[in-house]
Amino acid sequence: MFKGSGIAFSEVRQYIPGDDIRLIDWNVSARMNAPYIKLYVEEREMTVLLLVDMSASGRFGSMGQEKRELAAELAAVLAFSAIRNNDRVGLIIFTDKVERFVPAKKGKKHVLRVISEILSYEPLSPTPTWTGARFPGAHRPSTRGRVLGF
Repeated sequence: MFKGSGIAFSEVRQYIPGDDIRLIDWNVSARMNAPYIKLYVEEREMTVLLLVDMSASGRFGSMGQEKRELAAELAAVLAFSAIRNNDRVGLIIFTDKVERFVPAKKGKKHVLRVISEILSYEPLSPTPTWTGARFPGAHRPSTRGRVLGF
């Protein structure tokens, strides 16, 4: 999830002596008859939104661990990894509808709250699947971030 260069294309500008020649955009340079370089911006402070299915099917599992306990464990690993990268972490708990929303924030204390919400949450709806779940705002593009569902 956090591998890679973590950069996004920003703009193209004319080459200035001293610029890294590895950044030259040869396609643009050929069209403009002058060297141009690509500029990048490092992606920082992303929002990680965890979507956790708390329907009745989460009570199923092996003798050692239920699916919802495994979801809490996975959410904890992802959330702690995110705050280590200075990202914000939020939570949506759903069954056949969104039942709990925890806005994205930074910090270890907030991540512990998110994990506690997952472990202690009792669903309001007994519906066993999430096929009818609606996520308000999911159709609108927002700030850059990651959405992880399990």
